[in-house]
Amino acid sequence: MKTVLKVDPTHYTPHPLHSMERMWPETNCYVDLWIEVLASMGASPEAMLGFTLTQDFEGDQFTFFKVPLEDLEALYGIRVTELAIFDDVDGHVVEQISRGRLCLVEMDSFYLPDTQGVGYRAEHGKTTVGINRLDLAGRSMDYFHNGGFFTVSGDDFDGVFQHNLPSNALPFLPYTEFAKFPATIPDENHQRQVAQRLLAQHFARRPADNPLKAFASVFPQHVEGLAERDFGFFHKYAFNTLRQFGANFELLASHLGWLHGDGRFEQAIADALKISEVAKSAQFQLARAVTRKKFEPLKTSLDPAVEAWDRLMTGLQSNMG
Repeated sequence: MKTVLKVDPTHYTPHPLHSMERMWPETNCYVDLWIEVLASMGASPEAMLGFTLTQDFEGDQFTFFKVPLEDLEALYGIRVTELAIFDDVDGHVVEQISRGRLCLVEMDSFYLPDTQGVGYRAEHGKTTVGINRLDLAGRSMDYFHNGGFFTVSGDDFDGVFQHNLPSNALPFLPYTEFAKFPATIPDENHQRQVAQRLLAQHFARRPADNPLKAFASVFPQHVEGLAERDFGFFHKYAFNTLRQFGANFELLASHLGWLHGDGRFEQAIADALKISEVAKSAQFQLARAVTRKKFEPLKTSLDPAVEAWDRLMTGLQSNMG
């Protein structure tokens, strides 16, 4: 039975970007997946993170930040494109694994055991996994997801591939990508040179106006509306707002530190980490405010992050000018 990358879920160690010592040990399913895939290939996942500069506030949420596919190709020689699903999903995946390609498939987290305590067997949710090994006869799959590498089997395997649907049910055909890996991964020197160029490109694409200031202006109204909802909705709101920009800027700090260890970006790193820290603090404050229905402290809770974003962009302008 073929696998794409030589990794074993029973002896797998997540990359340091997913260390529990970080403010945001996990970010979002797509970026987390690529961090672990790249590390398993022997590449530096920190190299891809310059795109975090482009995150904006979209009015009701922050950009769900994803590494641009053209960046993956420029940095690592990895080509990713959509895989057309017109038959059984597992059949398509088996074919691509036999060709040495990793399939990234949207699946229902309800059946993924690694989401125990969050969504597993409790809530249906869309998430992306990278399938490294698939055993149809044994009903098992090894997959990258969030900050790790896992196995699913038995009834859960049937669930993620919709084998448990009634015979007359129409299956859901998920969005699927597949990654074609190069024969040789470019070395770290190449990754650094390309990452430096991409950082400048992404800086030029940064939001014209401070997205944290825009979010802060509507945050109190959002919170008052949130207080009228079931508390479970708090987690969805926080994930798409505070967690998205908090995790985004912690990754930016890691990128800048990896790119230049000479202190050039010392202040920019501190500002990016300040934004991340404020997001973490605001998430705790938000939970208390929703529970107690006292919203006044939240009106200024994001001010330090707003100021840090302005300093960050000004400082980067000087360092890259």
